[in-house]
Amino acid sequence: MKMQKFVLCAASVFAVAAAFAQPLQAKEWTQITIGVEGAFPPYNATSSDGKVVGYDIDVANEMCKRANLKCDIVAQDWDSQVPALLAKKFDAVLTMGPNPKRREVMDFTVPYARTSNTFGVLKSSPLAKLPKTGEAMSTNDKAAWQPVLEQIQTALKGKTIGVPLSTSQQQFVEETFKGDVTVKTYKSSEQHTLDLLAGRVDAVFDNIVYLRDAVTRPGNEEVVMAGPLLVGGIMATDTCLGIRKGEEDLKAKLDPALTSMIADGTMKTLSEKWFKFDVSPKS
Repeated sequence: MKMQKFVLCAASVFAVAAAFAQPLQAKEWTQITIGVEGAFPPYNATSSDGKVVGYDIDVANEMCKRANLKCDIVAQDWDSQVPALLAKKFDAVLTMGPNPKRREVMDFTVPYARTSNTFGVLKSSPLAKLPKTGEAMSTNDKAAWQPVLEQIQTALKGKTIGVPLSTSQQQFVEETFKGDVTVKTYKSSEQHTLDLLAGRVDAVFDNIVYLRDAVTRPGNEEVVMAGPLLVGGIMATDTCLGIRKGEEDLKAKLDPALTSMIADGTMKTLSEKWFKFDVSPKS
């Protein structure tokens, strides 16, 4: 989710990844540094007094308490999160969605949220009538997805679509609508929504959690969600912490803490606190 974000496989990232892909000695973890964007509400945001708040932060703090870890949470631009992880500036990064490309350079904890992606458009736009609006759909179900895809391709032809930079949403739009649309990338989701309102893009494609929050914010009254709620394929719709490859000892501390939070309802409570609905994994 950007809870689903995909880091583009730049050569420099993979070079760093290779350097740290060697087997690591077991380590007794007592403290870790966790990276977070700080600009993807309600997952994470930076308050007026400079504190990072949100679902991610509450989850991380409770996870660290249960894992008996001292955790330092550091806000940093999204597209530098994975390079910082691989360079050992961070030991884990929040809001990471597993997909094949990411799995080449990092490992993941169990999910702490499970969501979907959809389009955001203006109420006055013809795109507000995209097919299957609000209906859950997997792109892996080819029989159901193909006719809907063809309708969406026709509707989007010649349009400009805003997406958060270095995400699976970006990759999905670029690969699925190649030749049909112009893709414009943004360092944060809030920036693409501003451009949607200003008419500089025709639609945005992002995580349902971000868009549900965005359409309720003052000033965004003209923004609505359109099209199906999509999962599957390259989209990273499970939200996990990303960690370096080979650090099974760290994963062995984080996974039980997260699993216990799901089992006892803590994750559901935090989810409903921040999202007003439950995104906690059910299995």
